[in-house]
Amino acid sequence: MTGRSGAYTVFVLAAAVACARAAAAQTGPAPGEWADAVLSVRSLAGNEAPQWSPDGSRILFVSHLGGPAGLWSIPAGGGFPVGIVPDIGRVPFQMAHHARWSPDGDRIAYVSDKGGPAAPPEAPVPSDIWTWSAAEGRSARLTALGARVGSLAWSPDGKWIAFSGGLRGNYDIWKVAVPTGELHKLTHDPRYELTPVWSPDGRKILYVRADERWVDHDIMEIGADGSSPRVVVQDRDFFDYGTAGTPAFGAPLPSPDGKTVLFRSWRSGWINYWTVPIAGGEPGPLAPEPWDQSAARWAPDGRSVSFVSNRNGTLQLRVAPFPPGDPVEPRMLVAPALGIVANPEWSPDGRSLCYGLATPTRALDLHVTELESGQSRQLTFSMPGGDIERQLAVPQKVVYPGGGLNIHAYLYQPRSIRAGERRAAIVFAHGGPTSQYVDQYEYQMQFFAGQGYVVLAPNFRGSSGYGRAFADLNDKCWAHCDLDDLVAGVQYLKSLPYVDPDRVGITGTSHGGLLSMAGATFAPGVFRAAIAHGGTADRIYYYHTQELRHIKQAESEFGPFEENAETYRYVSPFYFVRQVSTPIFVIWGEGRWPGSQNSKRYAAELERHYKVFRAKAYPGENYYVSGAANTRQMLLDMLEFFDQYLRDGSQP
Repeated sequence: MTGRSGAYTVFVLAAAVACARAAAAQTGPAPGEWADAVLSVRSLAGNEAPQWSPDGSRILFVSHLGGPAGLWSIPAGGGFPVGIVPDIGRVPFQMAHHARWSPDGDRIAYVSDKGGPAAPPEAPVPSDIWTWSAAEGRSARLTALGARVGSLAWSPDGKWIAFSGGLRGNYDIWKVAVPTGELHKLTHDPRYELTPVWSPDGRKILYVRADERWVDHDIMEIGADGSSPRVVVQDRDFFDYGTAGTPAFGAPLPSPDGKTVLFRSWRSGWINYWTVPIAGGEPGPLAPEPWDQSAARWAPDGRSVSFVSNRNGTLQLRVAPFPPGDPVEPRMLVAPALGIVANPEWSPDGRSLCYGLATPTRALDLHVTELESGQSRQLTFSMPGGDIERQLAVPQKVVYPGGGLNIHAYLYQPRSIRAGERRAAIVFAHGGPTSQYVDQYEYQMQFFAGQGYVVLAPNFRGSSGYGRAFADLNDKCWAHCDLDDLVAGVQYLKSLPYVDPDRVGITGTSHGGLLSMAGATFAPGVFRAAIAHGGTADRIYYYHTQELRHIKQAESEFGPFEENAETYRYVSPFYFVRQVSTPIFVIWGEGRWPGSQNSKRYAAELERHYKVFRAKAYPGENYYVSGAANTRQMLLDMLEFFDQYLRDGSQP
């Protein structure tokens, strides 16, 4: 083992790996070719909500293909997408977000930042609002706030844009005149004020105010000039990890008649939508169900609301009548057998909805469905040529017992398994931890399944999508109680006739990286090899060095540090490295954020205790590896490591 320029390297004998693969008699594409294939499955449509033009003729979307995020539009009836705002991408590290048509369709407003994942540490972080003029065919910067800018909203008359801006150390609500750039700060509360939206008559602005802990929220109303602030409704006990970025609590959604506001809440034990009169009154559920709901939108006539219902990772598009006292049940409009619906948006005439659709073997593409007939048509086509979808593994949804719980998981079986064979397996742990594997494309799982590994991806306790009680089950016991569910997953794998019970590995990113470290530390003999990507081995160090949202997350999950220091130590594999008995590969991206120091310190601690490990930093990243070239190399590096320690004949 050698150290060079702060990066640790373990030299693995290529011949040994080659012998292991030959002994295993695996079949499949060459690793480099397969890495290129799985990484070619990328969405043209991106992950932001599409936007209909006011006349309903075109649909605007943000795409990250080909470099920095650009703005594209496509005819609503189908056709070829056209890039607009061509000056995006000419400025280094410039990226576009929150694109919105003006009410008259003459302009597009968007937030542009210059702090993309490949930006060097000295690159500026501030964002600005820009507008693109259809008449002039070019963009102009509207704000020069010199600070982070959150979501934006046009006033109904198109003369103003309201937005959240972080100039004074927290987010406040601002408005800027179009096209002059005249700027007004509308709120002055020290708390975070977010996601402004205009009332339909343009006389009021609604927004969300989060408390210091990012747990309790008030939906506020002010005059368009910032006067007469008033609490419309209070919501409590909803920790929002995305408060300073993309809030999970979401924006308040006023009805088209301006009388009702729609909002997300945990108050039933599930994240459902609730409504309340803006003038005041008691909230009531829109369409209560024991599933999480997201992405709600009012129909233009205000007589119904579309939303996405998350049913064990399958995301369906439903439409509920309004008012909710109507006895008619929500209509299931788009229900993939295995897939996800994302970001539905109503057409201006209320006859259609545009939405994203993805599956475990297809990238997300835009579709339009007609409300009356329920018929859908596909608008964008992201899948590469070569019939790659036929080569991908279709996961099976499985359930196994774990600690008195039912743990839901995705099981990927390699296509190349022959009768009587037993294959090595890999358990994937997701990040968050309040997150979830859903029915979408997962390139790492497809890569390893294509290389002959069985893959299990569990939604362990602490995951979202299964109710508040389940999400809270790993509070104060990260890397232990959630790890128990992964260990139970290993027992499930051992029950499968095509899995070699002695050759199971673990990997994951972020919290999944932490769980991979925990598997190598707290589960002796369970995992034969572990790969931790961007894991946080030392939560004490992390708490004192990371950015604000991770501090808020830690306080929500473990309690204030001063009173719970022992808990922070308990969930930190760093302090228990002497127990590690599993070969582990520690990987991370090096860039502007200090998180890489966490993995470096963990690698140094492994070396200090003479543990079997490999560590590698990929340059030009933040903490996680996301650049195209680095991602490809990371897959090959991971495969080399797992091949050495998991393939038949590679270890006694």
